[in-house]
Amino acid sequence: MTCISEELKQAVWVAHSLFKRGKTSGSSANMSICLEDRIYITSSGSCFGTLTEEDFAVLGSGGVSLNGKKPSKELPLHRIFYEKNPQVKAVLHTHSFYSVLISCLPAIEYRQLIPKYTPYLDMKVGEIGIVPYAPPGSGELFDAFEKEAGERKGYLLKNHGLLVGGKTIMDAFYGAEELEESAKLAWYLRKEGIGTI
Repeated sequence: MTCISEELKQAVWVAHSLFKRGKTSGSSANMSICLEDRIYITSSGSCFGTLTEEDFAVLGSGGVSLNGKKPSKELPLHRIFYEKNPQVKAVLHTHSFYSVLISCLPAIEYRQLIPKYTPYLDMKVGEIGIVPYAPPGSGELFDAFEKEAGERKGYLLKNHGLLVGGKTIMDAFYGAEELEESAKLAWYLRKEGIGTI
């Protein structure tokens, strides 16, 4: 069985790595781990650059905070992900630049949201879903995600960012990294007139 203290250490490393490399900024990102009937989610207003293991709200089965920390306002996105895909035990949400850029395109083919120019997106994440735009943290966004969510591990929230799940926080991290790199590749190929998006 995975040890939560080890998962939290890895989560802190992931947060610091993303922040140092400019993949997230301010308090715009959030992550969670679902383990032993509890959800550990970054607390409201936390920054990936300074995140510690103490910056996670610990939620019991009834959704009540067990340590007094207020969870991220996007907690419902994480809960829906866990409910719709039981294989997912960790979720990462960032506003990574190229993923947001691709999600802002006015007209995109659903099945070719981010073309699989290399095999790695398929290997790490699989087909990417897209969730229609609704304000961050809103009931409309949660409803839209609930309609779209299923067995996929990766989604783009329109005009917002990426949402990736995995069996562990490192698995979710590797998937998010690959999604962002694939979005970057797709954007540059589009500029060269090669891409299909």
